[in-house]
Amino acid sequence: MQLTVNGTSVFVHTGGREIDPARPAVVLIHGAGMDHSVWSLQSRYLAHHGRSVLAVDLPGHGRSGGEPLGSISAIADWVIALLDAAGLERAALIGHSMGALVALDAAARHSARVEAVALLGVAERMPVHPALLSAAHAGEQSAIEMVIGWGHGPRGHGGARGGSCPTPGLALIPGGRRLMASVRPGVLGVDLAACNEYGQGADAAASAACPALFLLGALDKMTPAKAGRALAARMKSSQVVVLPQTGHMVMTEAPDAVLDALTSFLSLRRG
Repeated sequence: MQLTVNGTSVFVHTGGREIDPARPAVVLIHGAGMDHSVWSLQSRYLAHHGRSVLAVDLPGHGRSGGEPLGSISAIADWVIALLDAAGLERAALIGHSMGALVALDAAARHSARVEAVALLGVAERMPVHPALLSAAHAGEQSAIEMVIGWGHGPRGHGGARGGSCPTPGLALIPGGRRLMASVRPGVLGVDLAACNEYGQGADAAASAACPALFLLGALDKMTPAKAGRALAARMKSSQVVVLPQTGHMVMTEAPDAVLDALTSFLSLRRG
């Protein structure tokens, strides 16, 4: 569905169910250079098990209009404006990578609007290698190859070390390339720069009062599990789940394990 946020039309995938303000809401926030489709294996389930779901395309991404926002805090403020546009008072925020920083920042600065946060592939700081930043700003294919290659663990790399793609008929690496190739020129560079420049993760974690779930890939090269654990330790209330044989793209590499953890955290019945 389309919503108007700050005067711009944005796309929100609702998992096949209409948004109902009477149901508890969950907002799913994608990472750099991606869109709502990375949540396809979670959004529909949550929508049909008691939650109003908003898997959003951030500004300038996917089917949303506007320009990409240049800072994590600006995106966090935009997520709160999204709740206003949808007529929702509060929501749980589920974010991956850049989206996890957004969810954390929103929880710290807009505590009355955030019920809980689930943070996937997250760390206090997310420095981006200068070669990747340069390639992303230049719109080079090598930027996509670096993100997709570094971002996937054995499951994503076609069965390396005995792993395999958990979803029949889905190849994660080619699918990731296609998704990121569809992003408008310059968007990936803006997103990665926002991650690179965000230095408030530790303070945000200490300030956030809501419950937090950390879903970390044991083999994550971009936000190592050790860094995610350190951030979780700063939260007032947190649970940590480390997924074995899993890289940075935890929700596509280990979709069932992620869904099990989310349903337990959100107190939903799995089945």
